[in-house]
Amino acid sequence: MADAFLTKRAQELRKNMTPEERKLWHLFLKTLPVTVNRQKICGPYIVDFYCAAAKTVIEIDGSQHFETENQEKDKQRDIYFKENNIRVLRFSNREVNEQFDAVCEAINTHLNIYSQ
Repeated sequence: MADAFLTKRAQELRKNMTPEERKLWHLFLKTLPVTVNRQKICGPYIVDFYCAAAKTVIEIDGSQHFETENQEKDKQRDIYFKENNIRVLRFSNREVNEQFDAVCEAINTHLNIYSQ
């Protein structure tokens, strides 16, 4: 069971999604025929979106993810998920804003393959 800190933080993040997370959630993910959770606790981490049926994390990376320190943290997260047979799909804010249809298509293709 998730600890109280992670639970409270996940609730805060759901209330304060980034514009890119909000766009992807409202215009695409919440309309899918599979359940996708937002700001979901997965082990010791909170992920932007998670589809249990496809064992897939969807991360929307802002500019802070391109800083060296945060790249190392993301690498450790990705290792954790890989060890737990969870696939991570990463998209930048820029991709969500400028290539929204392509991002949705990539997610849809992946989820359809793995959720059947």
